[in-house]
Amino acid sequence: MEWELEIVAVLDSEMSKVEGNSTYNMMWNDAHLELENILIQETSEKPHSPEKDRMVFFQQLATLYVRYIQIFRRLETAYDQMVHPQKRRVLQLILDGVMGRLVELKNDMVEKEFSEYHYMDDIIQDLKLTPGDLEIPTPRYFIRERAKVLQERAKMLSRILEKIEKKETITVTAVRTLSVEEAIKFIQIAERARQGRLRAKFMKEIRENEEKQRLFKEKGIRNSDQNEAAVQIQRFWKGFIQRKKTKRERDDEMIFLGMCYGPEDSQPSPTLITAKSAEIHNHQQQDIYEQEFQQALQTTKEKLLEMEGTNMRENMKNQIRQWFIECRNLAGTFPDYPEEEDGGSALIFQEKNPAQLQTELAAKDTEKEAKNRKKQESNKQNDGIKSRAAEEEEPGLKLLPSCFLPQIIDGHNVYKTVWQHRDETANFHQKHDLELIKEEKRKEIETEIRQQVDELMREELKNLKLAVDKDKGGRTKTSKKQKKKKGGKSGKKKKKEKDLTSDRTIESLYQELVEQGILKQANNATLKDYLGEYSYLGTTLRQTDIEPMPSLSDVRQVISLNAVLPLGSACVHENAPLVKSILLVGPKGVGKKMLVHVICTETGANLFDLSPLNIAGKYPGKSGLQMMLHMVFKVARQLQPSVVWIDDAEKTFYKKVPKEEKELDPKRLKKDLPKILKSIKSEDRVLIVGTSQQPYEADLKSLCKIYNKIILIPRPDYATRFVIWSQIIKNNHGIITKNLDISSLAKISDGYTQGSMIQAVKTVLNERRLDQMMTRPLTAAEFLAPLAKMEPVFKEEEEAIKSWYAKTPLGKKRVKAAVGKEGDEHHSAGKGGSGDKK
Repeated sequence: MEWELEIVAVLDSEMSKVEGNSTYNMMWNDAHLELENILIQETSEKPHSPEKDRMVFFQQLATLYVRYIQIFRRLETAYDQMVHPQKRRVLQLILDGVMGRLVELKNDMVEKEFSEYHYMDDIIQDLKLTPGDLEIPTPRYFIRERAKVLQERAKMLSRILEKIEKKETITVTAVRTLSVEEAIKFIQIAERARQGRLRAKFMKEIRENEEKQRLFKEKGIRNSDQNEAAVQIQRFWKGFIQRKKTKRERDDEMIFLGMCYGPEDSQPSPTLITAKSAEIHNHQQQDIYEQEFQQALQTTKEKLLEMEGTNMRENMKNQIRQWFIECRNLAGTFPDYPEEEDGGSALIFQEKNPAQLQTELAAKDTEKEAKNRKKQESNKQNDGIKSRAAEEEEPGLKLLPSCFLPQIIDGHNVYKTVWQHRDETANFHQKHDLELIKEEKRKEIETEIRQQVDELMREELKNLKLAVDKDKGGRTKTSKKQKKKKGGKSGKKKKKEKDLTSDRTIESLYQELVEQGILKQANNATLKDYLGEYSYLGTTLRQTDIEPMPSLSDVRQVISLNAVLPLGSACVHENAPLVKSILLVGPKGVGKKMLVHVICTETGANLFDLSPLNIAGKYPGKSGLQMMLHMVFKVARQLQPSVVWIDDAEKTFYKKVPKEEKELDPKRLKKDLPKILKSIKSEDRVLIVGTSQQPYEADLKSLCKIYNKIILIPRPDYATRFVIWSQIIKNNHGIITKNLDISSLAKISDGYTQGSMIQAVKTVLNERRLDQMMTRPLTAAEFLAPLAKMEPVFKEEEEAIKSWYAKTPLGKKRVKAAVGKEGDEHHSAGKGGSGDKK
C-alpha cells in the first residue's frame, strides 16, 4: 500500500510540473497574441496622418505604453519560470525588445508632455486594469543569471572589509595601566555603589510594607472580613472572564463575516508555499536543462562533422570545380572567385547558372562605383532636400522610429514559425529539441566548411589560371579588390586614452578603492521596499488645469525605466535613448539614498561614492584627482553595471562656497565631470546618480549640463503615509489592533517624510514596549511625541524646490505649455504643449 501511495505522489508532482509548463506556454502565447495586434498597429503599411491635437496623441501613446507593460509582465513571468532552454532564448530576445520599446515610449511621453510623471488612471479604467498592473517588474534574470559572479564579488568585498576592520582593531591606542592603589580605589567605589543600591532596595520594601499596614488600619480591614474579600475577588475574576469571552466571540464573528483576519491568515498560505517551492524547482531545472543543452550543442556538432562533414566538403569542391569548367566553356576564361565580403562560395551555391553569376558579380562592382558618385551628389543636395521636406511635411505629432521593433518582430516571427504550432506531446519534461539543434548546427558547420573550402579553391583557381596563362604566355591579372587590399586601409587612427594603471590588475584597483572608502557595499533594498500608493486623481486634476504632485508609485516607475532596466540589460542600454546621469531632488527623508541602493540591488551594480564629503582629503592634488577618477571609471567599466553616487550634488556646483566648507574643497569635481560624462558610451553600463535636498544653492546651468534627467521626489501623500505607517509598524514587530487608528496617524503626520516616520516607530517600539504589546496595545498617541521632536517639510522649503524645478529645461517647457493653453484654447499642436497649469 505504501508503494502505491508513493507512486501516486510522484505522478501528482509530475502532473503539476506539466500543468505549470503548459500555464507558462499559454502565458507566452497570450503575450504574442497581444503583441501581434500592437505590431499590426505600429508597422502598418498605410502611413497614419500626423495628429494635431497633443492631448489625443498623448492618449494614443499612453495606451500603447500600458499595453506594452501588460505584455512585459507576462513575458517576464514566463521567462523566469519556463524550463525549455531553446524557448527561453527566443523569449529573452522578445523580452529585451519589449523592455527597450517601453523605455522608448516613456522617452516619447516625456518629450510630448514635458514632464517625467504621467497620469493614466482614465486609461487603466478603460482597459479594466488595476494600478498594480502598471507596476513595472524588475526582470529576475538580472541577478539570477549573474549569481555566481555577484557571490564571488561579495566574498571579495567582505574579505577586504574584514582586513580593514582587523587593521583598525590592531592600531587601537595603548591603554594606560593602573597602579595597585588606583585599582583598589575603583573596586571600592564599585562595591560601595553596589551596597548602596541593595540598601536602597531593602529600604524601599520596608517603606512599602509600612504603607500597606497603615492603609489596612485606616480602612479597618480585619481577619474576620476574609469572606467579603473572597466575594470581591470572585466578582472581579468573573467579570474579567466574561469580558474576555465576549471579546473572543465578537472577534470570531468578525472573522466569520470576513471583516478582519484570523490567526491562521498571519501564517503563509499552503498554496503560496507550494507555488514558491515550484518556482525554486523550476529554477533548478533551468540550470540542469541548460547544462544538458550546452552539452548537446557540442556533441551534436561533433557527430554532424564526423558523419556529414566530409560529404559536405566534397560536394562543395565538386560544385565549385563544375562552376570553374562551365565559366571556362562559356566565357573562355576562368572566373574571379567571390570575396568573403560578398559571401564567398555561397553565391555559387545559389540556383544560378555561371553566366548569371558573372553578370551579378560585375553588377556589384558597378553598383559600388555608382554608390560613391551618388554619395557625393547627395551630400550637396541634402540641405535643400531637408528644407523642402520640412516645408512639405504635414504639421503634427508622429511616433518616432524605434530601434527595438525589428528585434521584437524577429522574435515574434520565430515564435510563429517554430513554436506556435509545434507538437510537443512527446516532450513531457520540456527538455531541448534535438532536431532544432541539428538544423542550427548544420548551418554553422556549413559556413565553417565553406570558409575552409574557399581558401583551398582560391589557391586551386590561382594555379589553374597560372597554368592556362603559361600556355598562352600571358600574365595573371590582379583584381581591383586585391589591389585595394595591397594598398592597405586608409584613414586616421583614433587616439587612445592613456591608461594610468596599465601595470595593475582590476582586483588590486578594486581593493584600493574599497580601502579608501570609495567603493561601498550597497544596502539590500528593492523597489518593492520603497512604499508608495498610486495617485488616483492625476488625470482629473490635470483636466481642471491643476498640476498634481507625483506619488511615490510614480517615482518607482521612473526609476525602473530610466535606471534599473537600462543598467540591467546591455541590449536596452545600447539601443535605447542613453541616460548617463540622473539627479534625485527632494526634501530630507524622502528616500533618495535608498533609491540609489535600490538601483544597485536590483541590477547587481557596484556602488562608487564620489560625494564631496567622502572624497575630501583623498588623492590630493590635480594628479591625485585624475588618478582617482581613472581608477573609479576603469573598475566601473570592467565590472559593469556600476553606479557612481554623488551625494549633496549641489555642493559640486556651489554659487559661493561657505566658509566652513572651504577646507573640504566641495567643487573639486566641477571641471572633470563634463569630460567623464562625454567618455561614457552606450556600451558602458555606468550611471552617475546625484542626490540633492537644496539644489537651489547650485549654479543651475552647470548642474543641468551634467544631469540630463532631473527627478523630483515629493513628500508622501495621505494614501502613501497610511501604507507606510502600517508596513513600518509590522516590520518592527508591532501588532496593529483596533486601538491603533492608523487613519488618524496618517492625517496628523502630514508634512513628515518616510525617514521621520521610521525614526518615530523605532523610538516607540523598543524592547521594553514590545514585551508589553500583548497586555497594552499600541495607540496613535504614542507616536506623536517622537514625531513632534522632528522637523517636518515646511511649505517654504517645498515651494523653493518647486520654483527651482520650474527653472530647469524640462520645467520651463512645462510652464510654456501651460501658459500656451491659457492664452489660446484653439492653438495647434506645434505651438504649445498639453495645456496643463503649473
